[in-house]
Amino acid sequence: MQQLREAIPSEHAYRFLIRDRDSIFSEQVDRDLRGFGLKILRTPIRAPKANAFCERLVGTMRRECLDWVIPLNEKHLRGILREWVTHYNRGRPHASLGPGIPEPTKNPPLCADCRRHELPETFQIRTKDVLGGLHHEYWLEKVAA
Repeated sequence: MQQLREAIPSEHAYRFLIRDRDSIFSEQVDRDLRGFGLKILRTPIRAPKANAFCERLVGTMRRECLDWVIPLNEKHLRGILREWVTHYNRGRPHASLGPGIPEPTKNPPLCADCRRHELPETFQIRTKDVLGGLHHEYWLEKVAA
């Protein structure tokens, strides 16, 4: 409990504490943490992989973003992560989805005459830098006639 007191400042904006169901956390610890104004969220019962999903996301976030950017303060960090999460969900292909994106925003043009790797004549490739050029997003856009 002492370590938690030291880790959680008195003037905090935290709302939740996520913890596993280990026996080292007694009901007294939960009561004390509720006294800090925190809601205790326990990991699911008999779900050993639940933590693995969080660790996978945090690892990806670190490797693709935080290892390359130095946040100056908490506000800057939140802005960086907001931009990265948008890129992660809307602009970055995921291996588990083949070439797919979780939340696709632009549909590729359908061209009956085009071969697989040909650019349709009425379209051009557009690009957008993400996080100051750390990542890039590409899409096809119809050329104005």
